[in-house]
Amino acid sequence: MTSDDTAPFAHSRSIQTFSELTPAQAEDVLGLLAEAARSDGQQAVSEQGRLQLKGGPREGVRHLLLTVGPELVGYAQLEDTDPVEAPAAELVVHPAYRGHGHGRALGSALLAESGKRLRVWAHGGHSAARHLAQVLGLTLFRELRQMRRPLEGMDLKEPKLPDGTNVRAFVPGRDDAAWLAVNSEAFAHHPEQGSLTQRDLDDRMAEPWFDPSGFFLAFQSGELVGFHWTKVHAEEQIGEVYVLGVRPGSQGGGLGKALTTIGLRHLAAQGLPTAMLYVDADNKAAVTVYERLGFVTHETDLMYRTES
Repeated sequence: MTSDDTAPFAHSRSIQTFSELTPAQAEDVLGLLAEAARSDGQQAVSEQGRLQLKGGPREGVRHLLLTVGPELVGYAQLEDTDPVEAPAAELVVHPAYRGHGHGRALGSALLAESGKRLRVWAHGGHSAARHLAQVLGLTLFRELRQMRRPLEGMDLKEPKLPDGTNVRAFVPGRDDAAWLAVNSEAFAHHPEQGSLTQRDLDDRMAEPWFDPSGFFLAFQSGELVGFHWTKVHAEEQIGEVYVLGVRPGSQGGGLGKALTTIGLRHLAAQGLPTAMLYVDADNKAAVTVYERLGFVTHETDLMYRTES
């Protein structure tokens, strides 16, 4: 959620909702997101949200385009796929058009589309986004931390795997179903990650950054029990602990720590100076583990929601 919503102005403003975008519309939205990212220093829409811009309709996903005359100046995405939680949204206003009430207009449209049951991300937790959340009557619900640490000089000793465990790289087409099943089990409490489908996996494998050699799978007696998927942000020269999961029943034996070390050693071997990861602030156990590994909070994403 990125907006500055301080002045009422709606000259020739229009908001349209689509279940899918044309290729031209998707490119326009990606251009808008790129302009906002250059101004804000970070993306206003998550990786999942950006992937959902293309490739046809997605179940439960709607796109809101805000135009002023012929210009696309605002975008919001609403995803209503969680069977329990309220629909989740992200929104952005072009930096050159902020301060004219467009953020409030998009937020109000999202409330109408969601039946006033809404969760909204504010990536970076900027003051303008906090103000907009207050104007829309939303309250703080979730805090997601991005943590970082230098990889240079990091003392990463040979990992100690639990007895009977072997690790190899992911093989596309061969390991898809097993990984999706374990990911679902490991993140049953985390609907965004745990609900990934084959289509979501295919989307990520089609991205330029995908490298199966950095996607580590741990097996015990031939069964997949854990994984560490790393990601390289080539332009920023940052390595990411992208997804790290251990199957319930295999936790507590040091597998998670060993897989973390394997992934970090892989990223360090590529000469990357920095590692990053995302973790929920209320996951105290995970935060403590990462702090012991030298990670510190770099920035924070906030999620707001309606009271109902």
